[in-house]
Amino acid sequence: MSRLLREELADYLTFRRALGYRLARPEKLLSQFLDHLEHTRADRVTTEAALDWSRLPENAESNWHAYRLSVIRGFATYLHALDPAHQVPPADILPQRPHRASPYLYSEAEIARLVAASATLLTPLRRATFATLIGLLAVTGMRVGEAIALNRDDLDLTAKQLLVRFGKFGKTRALTLHATTADALHAYELLRDRLAPATGTRALLVSTAGTRLIYCNVHQTFKQLVHHAGLGPRSGSCRPRIHDLRHSFAVQSMLDAYAAGQDGQTRLTLVSTWLGHVHPASTYWYLSSSPELMAAAGQRLDTYLGNQSAGQS
Repeated sequence: MSRLLREELADYLTFRRALGYRLARPEKLLSQFLDHLEHTRADRVTTEAALDWSRLPENAESNWHAYRLSVIRGFATYLHALDPAHQVPPADILPQRPHRASPYLYSEAEIARLVAASATLLTPLRRATFATLIGLLAVTGMRVGEAIALNRDDLDLTAKQLLVRFGKFGKTRALTLHATTADALHAYELLRDRLAPATGTRALLVSTAGTRLIYCNVHQTFKQLVHHAGLGPRSGSCRPRIHDLRHSFAVQSMLDAYAAGQDGQTRLTLVSTWLGHVHPASTYWYLSSSPELMAAAGQRLDTYLGNQSAGQS
């Protein structure tokens, strides 16, 4: 049973990834679900088994339970098409409360504290890797998965460019780096060559084993760094997450544009392209949670309206 289902899982993941999905977390969760089926000696997906596993751990939020079930539903739908004996759990059997986390907008001082906190990690390579990763996310607004997927030949130190090949929906984009960022990445490469085991990996950022970083491990380590940096939640829905470095980059980019008297709409279009968003509307969500940015935009509007009134009088 286990071997057959795991082969079908591999086929399912290959099929979904061919459509442009990354599926790092779903792959891990579905593998754990198959472990659960094997432990209970089940040979097919049932609604009961899916519910039993999805409700773990018991003290987790209901949204996490609903997400786990949604991951199973996708795989179960695929299996059901191959063999109707597999059941597809109803979509509404574990209701999910619609809410979106409020971005935790990091100040420059807080980002510096996170980078400094990497000194608490055990090995020189691990310390350098996470200091570089946090700095890179903060100054480029890259997604975590994009940074993990970077290969060494994606970095052109001469042109000071970074090629993001594995963006959302498979989109590729080139980012121009500030000279200090290029220098920091060059310094990391030199240290990496000296300390990392020779595994032959193409990855730019590596673990202490000399392998590509793993998404879930990065998140776990970031939580440790948040603790060491003394950063706490600002509310129940606003907690420091690594993804919020991306939000912070977008907000600061717009604040810099307003401070320099530049056109906000033009900058928004540029930021949207830089972040790899399909539509500027996606970027607007990143910006709407910043009172400072909303105040700056409001001030620009008041100035514009004031000038219009003065011209008409």
